[in-house]
Amino acid sequence: MNSLSRSAIQGGLGFGLASLAVFATVAFGERWMYTHLGLWGAYLTWTALFIGLGGGALLPLVSAPWRGGRFFGLFGLAFFLYAIGWVAAYFLARGSRLGEWLGSLVGSIAMGQAFVVGFKVRKAPFRLAAILFLANSVGYFAGSVLNDMYVRPTGMLLWGGVYGVCLGAGLGAVLFFAPRQVEAR
Repeated sequence: MNSLSRSAIQGGLGFGLASLAVFATVAFGERWMYTHLGLWGAYLTWTALFIGLGGGALLPLVSAPWRGGRFFGLFGLAFFLYAIGWVAAYFLARGSRLGEWLGSLVGSIAMGQAFVVGFKVRKAPFRLAAILFLANSVGYFAGSVLNDMYVRPTGMLLWGGVYGVCLGAGLGAVLFFAPRQVEAR
């Protein structure tokens, strides 16, 4: 198995478990979170969980000097920008299917550009955003179909797992390509 395959698989499995944990809080605690934290508090909590759990799952895919706090800072910024882009596009389109697609696009571009700047990628910078958009969209929309097919909490947990595995595979690929472009200079 080559390094790209290993990065995509490891990213998919690790981020998939992290996403499953985050979606479990939605499946079992969404109403409580909205009541006690409000809409924005709930979204900020889910974002923080994705950054902490997802960043920890992806950390083994990066090498020095990116191990530890430096990677968590970059991933935290990238995922936070993704979340802002996704939520803003979604709510501006009034929670429609178009808003979901725009959210996936805007969020993926924001996350990809954070990695481009953080890793100082010069060659084909939009490739990272394209990888993330494809992985994010496949995971989100396939998961959404499963969520619609099954009642809660099963549907929500399936959604979280599929979304996480797909986006995690894309993140694994990004973490394979981006540092290598820097090393090649």
